[in-house]
Amino acid sequence: MQTAKDMITTLFGPFGPVILVGVLGCMLILFALVSIFKKGDDPLDRLKSGPTLKAEKAANLRNAKGSNKLDRYANFLEPKDQKEFSAVKLKLTQAGYQSKNAVRFYYFAQFSLGLIGLALGGLYTMMNMNNVGVTTNDLLIWTLGPAIVGYMGPKYWVTKKQAARQEAITNGFPDSLDMLLVCVEAGQSFDQAIRRVAGELRSGAPELAFEFEVVSQELKAGKDKGTVLRDMAARCGIPDISSFVTVLIQSQQFGTPLGDALRVYSSEMRDKRVMRAEEAANKLPTKMTLATMMLTVPPLLIILIGPSIHQIATNFGGG
Repeated sequence: MQTAKDMITTLFGPFGPVILVGVLGCMLILFALVSIFKKGDDPLDRLKSGPTLKAEKAANLRNAKGSNKLDRYANFLEPKDQKEFSAVKLKLTQAGYQSKNAVRFYYFAQFSLGLIGLALGGLYTMMNMNNVGVTTNDLLIWTLGPAIVGYMGPKYWVTKKQAARQEAITNGFPDSLDMLLVCVEAGQSFDQAIRRVAGELRSGAPELAFEFEVVSQELKAGKDKGTVLRDMAARCGIPDISSFVTVLIQSQQFGTPLGDALRVYSSEMRDKRVMRAEEAANKLPTKMTLATMMLTVPPLLIILIGPSIHQIATNFGGG
């Protein structure tokens, strides 16, 4: 036993046993995951399923050709908690990823990138563990750091995409209200106005145009208008859209003219956009202060005090 320990220490350095245990643990995890992925259906479960399983298979055959390759790993890649699943799905929807397998791909990206980061970190650690001055904390950081970055990378990406999409929808929303008001006052119905505005916004605000197109298609399919509008507000996740949906639903329920409601709300949205622009302009001097001080004060001090410091140094040096 001591001979094996000495051999491992000679090959991998003083932290050789710890590194070897970590590598073996990672290999066991990989083997376990492969066995889970390759695990077939239990025959008892098939017997219990009976007609339900046949119905599911028939439904899968009716789906698009070439079903998702991650379907067999759904229980492993998707969260079991319905609340967590709904929250992740809503976040991905607001980021623009609205396919039915978005949650599955999201967790698969986290899992695969985490494993890739762990492998790269372990390789880097093995290459540099014999360097002088390397501590156990350094080895842990080199090994686990890339894994953590790879695992958190998809979450950061989705959050950035969600913020960018919501900002794009917010910027294009006042103009869409003005176009919607013009279409309604020209005599078009709400469904026709939504379809026309979606076509006009396709080049300037594609994210908002997509949402209006979804609303138009769902209304054409016969879905309830209130449900369709609430779904749009949930997909966008923007308070202005939610207020707009509330205005439309109340206008429909109480029988008030849609044009009057749109006129008042579009005016409020224009004022809100002007206020956002003024707020951004007022923040600019504060943000510029630090940069201005860093770029102007040091050169100014050098110009004003530099000659005096040079003269003092010369005099004291000569004395």
